[in-house]
Amino acid sequence: MTPASPVAPCAGAPAVEGGPGAGPGGASLIHEAVARHAALTPDAVALVDGARRVGYAELDAAADAWAAELSALGAGPGGFVPVVLPRSATLVAALLGVLKTGAAYAALDPGWPVERLRAVTGMLAPRVTVAPDAAGDREPWHGPLCAPSPGGLGPRSAAPAPGRPRPVPAPRPPVDGSCPATVFFTSGTTGRPKAVVSGHRATLSLFDGRFAPFTADGLRGPVMPQAAPVSWDGFTLETWGPLINGGTSVLLDSGYLLPGTLRALVEREGVDTVWLTASLFHLFVDEDPGCFAGLRHVLTGGERLSVPRVRAFLDRHPDVVLTNGYGPVEACVFATARRVGRADCDVPSGIPVGEPVPGRRVHILAPGHRPAAPGTTGEICVSGDGIALGYLGDAELTARVFPTVTVDGVPTRLYRTGDLGFQDGDGVVHFTGRADRQVKVRGHRVEPEEVEVVVRALPGVADCAVVPVPGANGGYERLALFFTQGPADEPLPPAAVRRELAARLPRHLVPDLVRRRADLPLTVHGKLDRPALLRTLRPPAGVTEADAPARAGAGSPARPARPEADA
Repeated sequence: MTPASPVAPCAGAPAVEGGPGAGPGGASLIHEAVARHAALTPDAVALVDGARRVGYAELDAAADAWAAELSALGAGPGGFVPVVLPRSATLVAALLGVLKTGAAYAALDPGWPVERLRAVTGMLAPRVTVAPDAAGDREPWHGPLCAPSPGGLGPRSAAPAPGRPRPVPAPRPPVDGSCPATVFFTSGTTGRPKAVVSGHRATLSLFDGRFAPFTADGLRGPVMPQAAPVSWDGFTLETWGPLINGGTSVLLDSGYLLPGTLRALVEREGVDTVWLTASLFHLFVDEDPGCFAGLRHVLTGGERLSVPRVRAFLDRHPDVVLTNGYGPVEACVFATARRVGRADCDVPSGIPVGEPVPGRRVHILAPGHRPAAPGTTGEICVSGDGIALGYLGDAELTARVFPTVTVDGVPTRLYRTGDLGFQDGDGVVHFTGRADRQVKVRGHRVEPEEVEVVVRALPGVADCAVVPVPGANGGYERLALFFTQGPADEPLPPAAVRRELAARLPRHLVPDLVRRRADLPLTVHGKLDRPALLRTLRPPAGVTEADAPARAGAGSPARPARPEADA
């Protein structure tokens, strides 16, 4: 990939077995790693989907059926296939089928607003889409539709029939571990999401047997609940992590993992490993600290960890490994990780985010791409097999965020995270903050500018500001939107604005609080005063929450902020 070009599909390089970033058994492709287990342990349980148990051989056979159907409809190397199915064993089989054609998949949430689905599928320019049968004009699918068979794991036209033989697997397409495997859509500053293209090697290098709990220690792979949104890289962790290592992924019916659900899964399905965002980890520790009993490993991260909650967990569950992981989606799940010990609770900068995981190197760079000295804050950058191939269709952003710089005398392609941190004398990475407005809210990456672009496009809105609201643990717990209108505009109820946003944006980007204002406060330098807006959310002493919208803070000395109406 050259800096001047957008992400190019894999050009059909010959397959290389067991090269850098190879998975267990030397597999260089995700579906090959799963197929190896189908050959070695065909009856082992790969997926639990409600009352259904799907073995590795059954899953691989269904994937072959999907691959045959999708190939006939045009899927293949260089293509991207949207898969719009609910969390299910059928979804996993379809994703493996896409990979077997040589194409890359984009798992999309069927619950997203139609406009969002239309936008992201348009960015993929697919030859075929995997989704249920269209119902009216709602589904914005591009190209032929490949639908699942009712009640089966495979596509509808490949549904089992008496005497019908299993589809013959197609010849191995000319792809290798450097080729695209999946597309993650994440928040962007331009008003449309960024399409992060991740290769097979990025996933396989993380789960190559050296990163606990996905280690080659003679034990069967982990049994993990799959609860993360299907479009998120957490889905990669909870699905491909177990399946690449011969474990089991337990698919949640509701999609919501609660403490009582975790207890039941440990008892009923033998779940031994769980991934929780920091916000969920805090909730579980507060609400039901005993729910972790029976687990071997808890993986958490995505936001700052609360030291009191970590201490409480370690006291209650000394035999359960707690790992704090850090990594943007461009690094495919994790860039660093650390097994948390009691001594980490006394670190002044907070719980460290650890050392590089397999397939990743971390560089703390000062301005000018100069290495920062130990203990000196700089930008956290990541290189290695784990980083993404770039942003689909955006050559300029790819060149800016994935530059090639000289590190230790060697030209190195790396990803600039925009996060700030430092490495201590032992090489452990400590996260200190952001260099821009990007935040994590309840585990989701949020660019406030993306929401603001959509708000400003609404009829009747003159200007707006989206402000993340800090929580008690130092992270952000929700979004607040403040908007203004022109003097001649009909009053626009905040609740109506929120409804419009819910029809256009995924749930995690819809502000929890919406307020209409006469104007937005400015600093003495004429810039938007976001701290003043935040202060309006906290009633002063003696003022009730009901009174707050009418009597909140006066804003900056340069221009007072006058609230008008609240959602």
